[in-house]
Amino acid sequence: MHIDAMHLITWIILGLIAGFIASKIVNRHGEGILLDILLGIIGAFVGTWVFGRLGWHGVSGVNVYSIFVSAVGAILVLVVYHAIRRTL
Repeated sequence: MHIDAMHLITWIILGLIAGFIASKIVNRHGEGILLDILLGIIGAFVGTWVFGRLGWHGVSGVNVYSIFVSAVGAILVLVVYHAIRRTL
């Protein structure tokens, strides 16, 4: 599988924006640049899966809709993470 450098940079930028938004909404503070990027990228996959189940489109590049989908996915990831962490 060939990974284009611009494609990788696009995912990093999308992840950073979406992860930062999600961590601000859920935690009221950012998680740090690396965790925000990771959270946003995971959120993009989760958001695409959830939106796909609802019959909507998932992430399609760096645009407002994709940032929204990724942020929603990242919020879901954070909520589940905090729920699991509280029970342990």
